[in-house]
Amino acid sequence: MSNIITPTFKDIINSYERIKRYSHNTPVLTSKSINNILNTNIYFKCENFQKVGAFKFRGAINSILSLSKDELQKGVATHSSGNHAAALALSAKIANTKAYIVMPKNAPDIKKKAVKSYGAIITYCEPALEARETTLNKIVKKTGATFIHPYNNFNVISGQGTAAYELINKIPDTDIVIVPVGGGGLLSGTAIAAKGLNKNIKVFGAEPKNADDAYQSFIHKKLIPSDNPITIADGLLTSLGTMTFEIICKNVDNIFTVKEDTIIKAMKLIWERMKIIIEPSSAVPLAAIIENNVLFKNKKIGIILSGGNVDLSDLHYFNNL
Repeated sequence: MSNIITPTFKDIINSYERIKRYSHNTPVLTSKSINNILNTNIYFKCENFQKVGAFKFRGAINSILSLSKDELQKGVATHSSGNHAAALALSAKIANTKAYIVMPKNAPDIKKKAVKSYGAIITYCEPALEARETTLNKIVKKTGATFIHPYNNFNVISGQGTAAYELINKIPDTDIVIVPVGGGGLLSGTAIAAKGLNKNIKVFGAEPKNADDAYQSFIHKKLIPSDNPITIADGLLTSLGTMTFEIICKNVDNIFTVKEDTIIKAMKLIWERMKIIIEPSSAVPLAAIIENNVLFKNKKIGIILSGGNVDLSDLHYFNNL
C-alpha cells in the first residue's frame, strides 16, 4: 500500500477557485470538417491560448499561490526544458518573487527567450536528467528556494486538473477525455477532475511510440523510465513520476501510443482546418483518434490542446507531407 498523498477532486475545485483570477478560462472550439473526417464530435480545450501558451501556467500559479510568505521571500526553483519553466517564471513575477530556472543547453530557443522575458534567473546545464537535478540542488541549497517539480507535485497536479474541470463543466455529456502524457501531470489532474465530475467518463492518455514509458508503466503496473526518447513531441520526453504514476494507474482507462507521421498529420490538420497554432505534443491525442478511429466513432470527445509554443522559423517536419 503506497503512502503517497495524492490530490482529490476537492483539491481540483479549491485550485480552480485559487487561480481563476490569474489564469484564462480558455475557449472550447470545434471543427465541423475534422468531425466529418473522423466521424466524431470533438471539443478542443485550447490551452494554447493560456498564459505562456500552455496549460503549465495552471499548475505553476497554483503552486506559488499555495506557498507561505516565508517561502515566497526565498523564491522558487525548477528544472525544465520549456513550458513549465516559462510558467513558473511568469507565476513568480506575478507573485513578486524570484524564479531560478535550470534549462538544458539544447532547449528550444523560443522557450529560452520566453523564460528570460519573464525575468527568471536561468542556469544552463548539459541535456541530461542527472545534470539538471545536480545543478538544481546546488541552487536550492544556496538560495533556499522552494523546488516546484514540473509534474510530480501535489499542487501542480491539482492546478493542471482545472483545465478538464472547466472543459467538462462546459460540455457535461462528454464521453471521453484524451490528453497527451509526458511526466503525467496533465493526465493525472485530468483523470481526477473528470472522474470527480462523472465517474462514467473514460479518461485516456496519448503519447508517441518513440517515448512510450507511460504506456509501458501503465501496462506492466510498475514505473518504467523513458530510455533515449526521440520524438517530434518535445514536451513529452519526460518519464512519469511516483505520484503521477499512482494516480494514472488508479484513474486512467487506457494509454494509446502513436506514430511520428500521424502526430505531424494531426498537427497539420488542426493548423489547416481550425486556423490555430499548436505544438507537436498537443497533436498527439488527435493522432490517437486518427489511428484508432473505430474506437472513437460517434463519441463526444474532449481533447486538451496542451500548448502552442512553436518555433515558426523551423517547420521542417511539414516538409515530407
